[in-house]
Amino acid sequence: MNAQNRELNIAWIPDSGFQLRKAGVQFDAVRVDGEDGSRLAALMESLVGGEPGPVVTEENGRRGVYFLVPPGSTAGRAWPRGATTFNSATGRISYVPVPALTGRTWPLAWRFPPTGPGRFVHTLILINAACSMLR
Repeated sequence: MNAQNRELNIAWIPDSGFQLRKAGVQFDAVRVDGEDGSRLAALMESLVGGEPGPVVTEENGRRGVYFLVPPGSTAGRAWPRGATTFNSATGRISYVPVPALTGRTWPLAWRFPPTGPGRFVHTLILINAACSMLR
């Protein structure tokens, strides 16, 4: 565990590079691809007046933006088209890429790094923002 991870006390962040984490254990995630994902991250930042919680960006492929939300908070909700949920709902297994806080993590990066072990993107604010923007 590197010094920055120890300081935050967040065990699910890798020390280097990136790793896949099973959704629904430490967090669920919502991915919005491309420019829509970037616009949603900017909207979330403005809605909460700064840092909205941990958000991971992907610099290749679909250029996904992953919003990390509390575990169990994405299932059973009506997400808009363009938002893909990652959780451990019954009969479902999904994984989310998580980069280290520093070093070589390409193609992943933190748009908003985690600030504490229990701090996530607020699910209800995210779903309302996504519904207003993606419909």
